[in-house]
Amino acid sequence: MTQTLDKPTDKRFTHSGMNWQQFRLIQEGFSNSPGIRLFYYRGEVEILAVSQDHELFSRTIAGLLFDYFVEKGIEFYPTGSFTQEKEGVASAQADESYCIERLKKTPDLSIEVIFTSGTLSKLKRYQELGVPEVWFWEDGLFTLHHLRVDGYERIYASEVLPDLDIDLLTRCLLMASRVEAVREFRRAISQG
Repeated sequence: MTQTLDKPTDKRFTHSGMNWQQFRLIQEGFSNSPGIRLFYYRGEVEILAVSQDHELFSRTIAGLLFDYFVEKGIEFYPTGSFTQEKEGVASAQADESYCIERLKKTPDLSIEVIFTSGTLSKLKRYQELGVPEVWFWEDGLFTLHHLRVDGYERIYASEVLPDLDIDLLTRCLLMASRVEAVREFRRAISQG
């Protein structure tokens, strides 16, 4: 059984013309505010207050990927929504992020759950930060992007996790029961 996706109530605010110091002050002001994500890219500040649905998908993706890494014997470091920054240029907080094989300053994979617009600007931030692969979960689908010399290229299979069946991951995320989703995902990856 699959679930119907309603548009959750993430709240998004953007403001242009901010310098890095102004952004840092805003960041400091929200430092003890759970559920608030802050982003910066070349003068534009984005403040995102995430909804319960947003967190549900983010945490389910993380749980399924945790099972995948363990089942496939892939050493990984879940770095969650830690702040990735290039001072004065870009700052981002992915919903989930991972370093593969060893812990690094820049994660190999960042994942964002999108219920508002802004996919293109998010890719520009991640390009400045040098994140090799970025996934967006939006409207019940994943879109994957891999960093090339001239920017991100849309891809249809992960290059960071080449054996991961993205269609299986998507199907399981859309299941109404989290228990059934995990069982189905585990069964499929153990047979693959």
